[in-house]
Parts: sequence; structure tokens; C-alpha cells
Amino acid sequence: MIDLKQNVQYVKTVGPNKAEALNSLNIYTLEDLLTYYPREYEDRSKVKKIADLVEGEDISIEATVVQEITINRIRKNMTVLKTIVEDSTGRCTITWFNQTYIKGQIKRGQTYRFFGKVTKEFNKIEMRSPVFDEIEKQKNTGKVVPVYPANYKITQNTIRQAVQNALTMVKGNLEETLPEYLCTDYQLWELEKAINQIHFPDTTQNRLQARKRLVFEELLILQLALLELKGSNEKYLGIQFDKNVKMSDVINKLPFSLTKAQLRVLEEIDHDMEDQKPMNRLLQGDVGSGKTVVSIISAYKAIKSGYQVAIMAPTAILATQHFEEFKKILEPFDIKCGLLLGATKPKEKQEILAQLEKGEIDVLIGTHALFTEKVVFSKLGLVVTDEQHRFGVRQREAIAEKGNHPDVLVMTATPIPRTLALILYGDLDISIIDELPPNRKKIETFAVTKRMEERVNNFIRKNIKEGRQIYVVCPLVEEKEEETSDEELFLAGELIQNAKADLKAVKKWTEIYQKEIFPEFKVACVYGKMKPKEKDQVMQEFKDGKIDILISTTVIEVGVNVPNASVMVIENSERFGLAQLHQLRGRVGRGEYQSYCILKYDSKCSQVGRERMKIMQETNDGFVIAEKDLELRGTGEFFGTKQHGLPEFKIANLFVDMPMLKSVQSIALKIEAEDKGLKQEKNEKLRKSVDTKFGQSISL
Repeated sequence: MIDLKQNVQYVKTVGPNKAEALNSLNIYTLEDLLTYYPREYEDRSKVKKIADLVEGEDISIEATVVQEITINRIRKNMTVLKTIVEDSTGRCTITWFNQTYIKGQIKRGQTYRFFGKVTKEFNKIEMRSPVFDEIEKQKNTGKVVPVYPANYKITQNTIRQAVQNALTMVKGNLEETLPEYLCTDYQLWELEKAINQIHFPDTTQNRLQARKRLVFEELLILQLALLELKGSNEKYLGIQFDKNVKMSDVINKLPFSLTKAQLRVLEEIDHDMEDQKPMNRLLQGDVGSGKTVVSIISAYKAIKSGYQVAIMAPTAILATQHFEEFKKILEPFDIKCGLLLGATKPKEKQEILAQLEKGEIDVLIGTHALFTEKVVFSKLGLVVTDEQHRFGVRQREAIAEKGNHPDVLVMTATPIPRTLALILYGDLDISIIDELPPNRKKIETFAVTKRMEERVNNFIRKNIKEGRQIYVVCPLVEEKEEETSDEELFLAGELIQNAKADLKAVKKWTEIYQKEIFPEFKVACVYGKMKPKEKDQVMQEFKDGKIDILISTTVIEVGVNVPNASVMVIENSERFGLAQLHQLRGRVGRGEYQSYCILKYDSKCSQVGRERMKIMQETNDGFVIAEKDLELRGTGEFFGTKQHGLPEFKIANLFVDMPMLKSVQSIALKIEAEDKGLKQEKNEKLRKSVDTKFGQSISL
């Protein structure tokens, strides 16, 4: 059998340079390449007459070249080629950018098949950057072609060629990964046929059949792994926390009232903590719904029962914020809190670790620093992870192993539709805070195009003069899903060309805001590649009101609490997913002031982009937004960051595939009931797949 783990650079036509570009798409091995599935398909077999062309459609025409190609150099590194073609119904201008070699490939008087996007301006029909073939050939046209998620580092043709060569390499050598009985019972194609037809389908029916097989397997393996994980959790006896320690001791001393939803969730947690089975609970709540205070009250019960608590946050800023909130509420109860960050000074770190091991620190709050071997608890009883999608199954286990089956509370502000949560977190019970505190004002949301820029700037100016602060978020240019074509560079000018990294993009926006728009205000920026210490310093200055406008990438998406910030401006908001837009919007509206979210978008953005703008204006409900996000985008990038511990869905779309998911769930339950641990010979392939995808942590 062929080694699927071999480096992708050894696939024919790839080599070290293209391998680096493929790496940027998380393609490192032959297997990664084979399972890098198309996101859509272009049907290049359909041909239309020029007179019937429709604005914006991708279509093929068969036409004769009636004019020699002209070449115009617009500026350095930008060349435009033009020609005119015609058929029996009309004429069409064909334009290419920076492809001077085409001049030697197209001959006047010859007929070709062109495939590309149609634009119509002033009754003039144009096709930009089309692919083409001589009529009798079918290299680029005349067939269904896969379209892959890509970035500016690599072209569709390069990915297609690499996939085609990878399929040739494994021909006849691809090991089947599903048991024969499942393929027979559920009429599933064998793996090799499915992989071939998902990339280069002969017919639509073949593509659907291939997809059915691959989605079935992906969902089945996930379900079997989660069932096993849940089973392994349930077989242990956990901690029974003291029934005499009452959560109401803290609740009654709070300077505010809890919502009914918070009280209901605390009741569920209290019941779990007093039970012998270890608690594994997912706490979902929209931004600002009060999850942190729930975790503080839960920590109180664990500590007063004689145990220690670990609180994990994804960023130093969020960990510090939690530390302040925990201290404020728990110190009056003689509870000692500690803060451990990657940036904590060695001497201070040593002191904290020594106190922790002796049991002198009751609750330790920190980032990934908590995972290190040196962190030893005297008696760990409760683990709380905040922003679950930033950690995941394995990391949850790593911290839990520092105690003797402690209770685990997992919190997320990324709303996940309940049906999906039950499936994704099959090893966890679920609590939802579906109510915001009564003093929270609805954030007014407006989607605007460039034409409204001046009004938006005047609105920002007015708010700052009233004493408020402003967030401005700009996207990472690298997050753009499509490759940046020469045509886009030509149309967008130098800005995109010069902004191929988040740093350049953020600095560019900061310069524009500081020098051109708001020279009278203090403007600063934060971005992902900044040193944590510098980033924290800027965030602290913003919290202290020393900065009026903070320009940022999505690093401020999670957890920063600045009650005085009342306006969130999101540049190029069409480039963000709905869930991410909602998370960003949640950074404002945290104080007593009316808050606003302004979504600036390109009027030429896609239908999906416009749909997102509409949804954001219509609702503030994170769960409604999550459902819509799933519907619009599928699950590929649903969580905003990679799911640690759970493999990313390579092909399943949990919105479209919900019916299959439900049937696969019952199949998984049946398999598990008959063969716990997948030990029977007939399930050997399933056992291997579960171990391969989830590592040994689950089988152990």
C-alpha cells in the first residue's frame, strides 16, 4: 500500500516551492492533498451564444478571433491584453492581465472555446481572464472542473494538477477505510472511486454518490469517537462536592441580580458537582450573558469543599480580566487567586507554583501556561476552560489529568445551534444561558457602503467628543478565500498589492485613520504578530481611556471588556463570517452607553456577503446568527479557528447533512452497543480510523 503520510512535495509537478504554497492551505502530505475537497464546481461544458450572455455568469462561448491581441503596459508589473471575438450573434471583448504569453497562443481567424465571467457595461460585452482551448481540445474547457478553497499564493490550476497527479500515484493502491458490511448495507462506493469522482466527477450523479460515501465516513468516525470518549468519562468515579456548601452564599452578596437563565444553569452545575460522576458540561452563552460569574460561583463551591480550581483562558488579556473579576468576588470569602501567564516573571512564577503545590492558592487562572508539567496542583477539583473552540478535547484532558477526574466546565461565547452542539460535543452535557442581563442595551447595527464614509466618520467624531472610544477592525488580507487575481490587483490598485500580510493591512489602516481622517485623536493598533507584552500594553491603555480609536485585526474578538467603547467599525465586513461579525460586535455595548456596530462593505460583494449584512442588522441573537451562518457557509470555517481535538470537517456540511448526521448517529450507537471499543475483526478498519483521526487519547 502507498504511504499517504509522505510529504506533498514528492507529488509530481509539486516540488519544494509549490509545497510551501500548499502548506499555507494546511496541505502537508499526500493524504491532505487527496482529501482537500473542492468547494464547488464549474460546468465548462455548457456553451452559450454571445447575444444570450448574462452579466456576472461564468459560461463558455465558442467564437472566432477577429482582431490581433493588443498589449498595453498600464504601470510597472501590470500589463493588459485585449482582443475581440465573434460568433453568429455578436461580438465580445476578451481581456487578460499580466499574461503576455497568450499573444503567441491565440491566432486571428481561429475559433476557440473561452470560459470566464461575463461583464456588461454600456451594451459592451466583456470576458475577463478566461481560460481557453482550441475547439477539438478539452484541456481547460468542455468539462466539469473542481474549484478549491485557495489563497493568493497558489492558483486553481496548480491545485488541480497536483490533485490529478496524486490520484494517479495512488491508483489501485488506496486502502479501503470502511468495513465491507457498511458499504453493502448503506450502498456506499469504495473509497478510491469516491475520491476520484469527488475531484473530477464524470456526472452530477457521480459527484453526489461520491460525496455521500465521504460524508458518511467522516460523520461516523466522529460519532464513534465521541461515544467512546463519553463512555470513558462515565466509567470513572469523580468528586462529590459538599452538599452543605451553598452557591447562594455568593449569589446573595453580588452587587447585581442574576438572570433566570444563570440561576437555572447554576442549578444544573450544582447537581453535577454533588454527583459522583465527573461533570463534563458545556456552557453556552452569548457575548455578555454572564458566563464568567457562573464559573466564579461554581469555583466557590469547589474551593469551600476543599479543592482547587483551574481556569484556562485563550489570551493573556482575557486571563487577566478573569483574574480581576474572580479576585473581586472571591477574596471577601478568604479565597486566594493566582495568575499564571507565559509572560509571568520567572521568580514570581516559581513562587506561584510553590504555593499551588502546597495548596495555598485556591484558584489558578492562566493561559496555555497551565498545561506545562511544572504546574502541579495539591488537590485539583474543577477545571474551567473559556472559549472552548480555542482548546478542545485533548487539551481539556491534559489539564484534567492534573487532578483525579476533576469536574470540567467548558464555556463558549461562540453560539452553536443546539442540535449541532449535541453532536459535536457528544461527550458533554449542555447548558445554555439564553438571556442577557436586563441592563444590556441592544447594539444598533448599520451596514454601509463607501458612499456613507463621511457620515460614518462624523458619527465617530461625535462619539469621541462625547467621551466614548472606538474599535476599528480590519480583516487579514490572507484570510481572503480566493486567490488575488491580477485583475483584482489591477482594479484595486496598490492597496491590495501592498497589503499581503495582516501587519501591512493594519498599519495601512492606522495611518489612514491617524493622518488623513482623525489627526486630532489618539489612534493605536494591535495585530496578531505583535509581542504579547506590547499587545497587552496597548489594550491596557485603551481600557484606561488613553486611546480614542483602536485599529485591530480580530485579535480583539475574544473577551476584552471596555465599557466605555461604544462604536465598533468593521472594514470590509463582507470578508468575515457571520459568527465572527457577531463576536466582534459583542466587544461594544458593555457599559451604560448606547452602542453601535457599523459594517462597511463593498457594494460589489457577493450575494452571501449582502445576506450577512442583512442578518446582522435584523438580529442580535447569537443562536439565530449561528443557524444562519451554518446555512450560508457550512461548517468548514464555522468555528473561526481550527477545532483542536476534533478534526475539521473536510466535506460534511452540518446544515445540509443534518439528515445523514442523524442516521449516522443511530448507526454509531448500534455499532457501539454490539461492539464496545470496536474490538471485533469486522470493525478493525473503524478502530483504525478512529485512532488515526483522534490519536491514541481516546482509545486509552
